[in-house]
Amino acid sequence: MTSRLSISTMPDRPAGAEVGDLMVLLVDDQAMIGEAVRRMLADEAGIDFHYCNAPGEAIAVADRIRPAVILQDLVMPGVDGLDLVRGYRALDALADTPILVLSSREDARVKSQAFAAGANDYLVKLPDAIELVARIRYHARAYMALKQRDEANRALRLSQQQLQESNLALQRLMKSDGLTGLANRRHLDEFLVTEWLRGRRSRSQISLLLVDVDHFKSYNDHFGHVMGDDALRAVAQALTGVHGRATDLAARYGGEEFVMVLPETPSDGARLLAERLRRSVEALAIPHVHPAAGAVVTVSVGIATLVPDEAREPVALIELADLALYQAKKQGRNRIEMAPL
Repeated sequence: MTSRLSISTMPDRPAGAEVGDLMVLLVDDQAMIGEAVRRMLADEAGIDFHYCNAPGEAIAVADRIRPAVILQDLVMPGVDGLDLVRGYRALDALADTPILVLSSREDARVKSQAFAAGANDYLVKLPDAIELVARIRYHARAYMALKQRDEANRALRLSQQQLQESNLALQRLMKSDGLTGLANRRHLDEFLVTEWLRGRRSRSQISLLLVDVDHFKSYNDHFGHVMGDDALRAVAQALTGVHGRATDLAARYGGEEFVMVLPETPSDGARLLAERLRRSVEALAIPHVHPAAGAVVTVSVGIATLVPDEAREPVALIELADLALYQAKKQGRNRIEMAPL
């Protein structure tokens, strides 16, 4: 293994260094110290030595090569070694890198200052090769274990986040109608039961709109199922556009029928919303041939409003709205009918 004593000409990885070697950076202005440390480490397997004799460039060099251990001299011309220790620690990339301070003497006060600045170890230079290598390997192992733990934690957090996102996406798919993107029948049933129980506790009204696309069978027969699907998606968009409360639910009930559940909504509020929906669908001006040439796609709406009680089940609301829808279609379609209160 080779090492150089000048950072100006030293490549990022000296010739002979293995990619898996741990990098040791020595920052010391004395070339004889640099050479002594190089010789101590020259025959050590898995250690790559880098020497910096320019203290003013030390932080930039460390940030560039990302060493596994920094050997830092304390007394250098023009630079306080403790300031360099603090400078390393100020960088996120070097915040946990082991720093072994090299001092010319054993001094309790200086040692205390070094540890306070962020040093991991304190050595009186130069220790013998056995001690130096042992300290380097000890701190490097601890550092690499910390990095591996952090990487494992990051990977775990990413995996958990991806799993959560996948679960949310799956839940949305399980609750959504594949054609229109509205809530599906299963979600509708769950939502209606929840709101029915909530309304029973609070004695508040719930309204439900049952919406049917007029003459949809003849539309499919004439224009085909592809355009029929397009028409259903357009009606679904109209439903989404007229209800603005997060507490409401628009769902596909089945075939060409849709439902809107409106918690804490009286009958007059439900009627206003139903009329907005009817006009919105009519304004789409989707061509139809029924009941006559030049017609457009329209909807009929049945409305039911109840205060939930223990004597009835949520299905009672749908049954009443269905009766009102039957009346709307019987009266000529493209209209709204209210179930009797």
